[in-house]
Amino acid sequence: MKSALVAGVLWVGQLGTAQQPSAAPPSAVQGTVADAKAGIERALEFLVKTQNPDGSWGSTSCETTMEMVFAVETHYAWSVAAHGLATMTLLAAKETPVLRATLDKAVRWLCNCRMTMRGSNWDNDAVWGWLYGGVAMTTIAQDARYQTDDWRGPVAFRGKEFVGWLAKNQEPLGGFGYYDDPPFTRRPKWGTSFSTAAVVPALGLANQLGWLPDTATRDRALTYVRRCRLPTGAYEYDLNPVPRMNGGEHINDVKGSLGRMQVGNWALRQAGDAGITDSVIKQGLEQFFLHHRFLAVARMRPVPHEAYYMNAGYFFYFGHYYCALAIELLPVADRESFRRQLRQKLLATQRADGTYCDFLGASYMVTASTAFATLGLMVGL
Repeated sequence: MKSALVAGVLWVGQLGTAQQPSAAPPSAVQGTVADAKAGIERALEFLVKTQNPDGSWGSTSCETTMEMVFAVETHYAWSVAAHGLATMTLLAAKETPVLRATLDKAVRWLCNCRMTMRGSNWDNDAVWGWLYGGVAMTTIAQDARYQTDDWRGPVAFRGKEFVGWLAKNQEPLGGFGYYDDPPFTRRPKWGTSFSTAAVVPALGLANQLGWLPDTATRDRALTYVRRCRLPTGAYEYDLNPVPRMNGGEHINDVKGSLGRMQVGNWALRQAGDAGITDSVIKQGLEQFFLHHRFLAVARMRPVPHEAYYMNAGYFFYFGHYYCALAIELLPVADRESFRRQLRQKLLATQRADGTYCDFLGASYMVTASTAFATLGLMVGL
C-alpha cells in the first residue's frame, strides 16, 4: 500500500518506446508439461546468454525515469534480489555443463557482492536484497553441490549476513517492509504481509543451519503473517489493529489480495500452522484463478496500485510463483488441474526471447520476473 503513496511521484516519465518482445497468443498455449519444459528451456537460455562476466545480471543503475524517486542504493538492492531469484532458478534446473558454469558464477557473485544498505530516511528497499539474498543462500546451503569445503564457508558467511541484517531491521510488530515513516528510526516501523511471508520458511532454515542465534526473528515474522490473515482468506497488505476494509474496490478484498494469498498460505503451512488446511489452500487457489483477471489487468501498468482493487503489476509473477508452491502442498490427486491452469497463465505471457516482465522494463525486473515465472513452471514438474 505504501508504494501507492509515491505513485504520483513515480509518474514522471514515459515507458521506453523500444518495441518489447511479443508474447505467445493465449490460444496457442495449452499448458501441457511439454509446453512448460519448452518455456523453461527458453528462459534458461536467456539467463545464460545475458549473464555478465562477473556472474551478475543486468544493471545496478536506474534504468527508467519512473524510478528516479528512489535512492541510488535501491537500484542495487533490487538487482541483488533479482540475482538471488535467478540463482535459485539455475539451482532448480537440470544440470548441464553450461548451466553449472553459469550457476557457479552466480553463487560466487552472491557470496562476494557488496551487502545492500538502506538508501535514505524513508527508502529501505535494501530489505529486498536481504530477503531474497537470504532465501537464495538457504537454498544454496541445502544443495549438495555447495556443501564441499570450497563452498561451505563462503555460503554460510554470506547467509549469516543476509539474515542478520533482516533481524536488525525487523519492525516492532514482526514484519519486514521497505519504507519508513517519520520520525525516521534505525529500526523501521512498517512491514508487509507478503515480504514477511516470503522469508518465513528461510528464517526457519537459517535457524537449523545455525545462522541465527534463536528462533525469535522467525517466530515474530510468523505471528505477523498470521495476524494479517482475514476471515475471507485474503491477507492484509500490512498489519493494522483494525483491518482496513471499507467496501468497494479495496486492496484487502480477496480480489486485491490475489498476489498475497498464496505466499501467506504457503508460509504458514510450511511453518506448521494447523489452521492452513488442504481446504484452505484449495480455496485460495480457486479464488486465485477465479479472479485472475484482476491480477492480469495490472501487469505492465506503470503506476503502482492503479488497477482494480489496487493491484500492482509487480505482484503478477510473484503471485504465480507462490501459487505454484501452494499447489504442491495439496494431495497429489488435486494438483494437476491447478498446475495446468498456472502453466497456461504463465506461458501465455512469455516473450519471444524467453523472458517475462510484469512492471516497467528495467533489467532487474526482467530478471526477477523471468526467474519467478520459470521457478513456478519448474515446481509443478
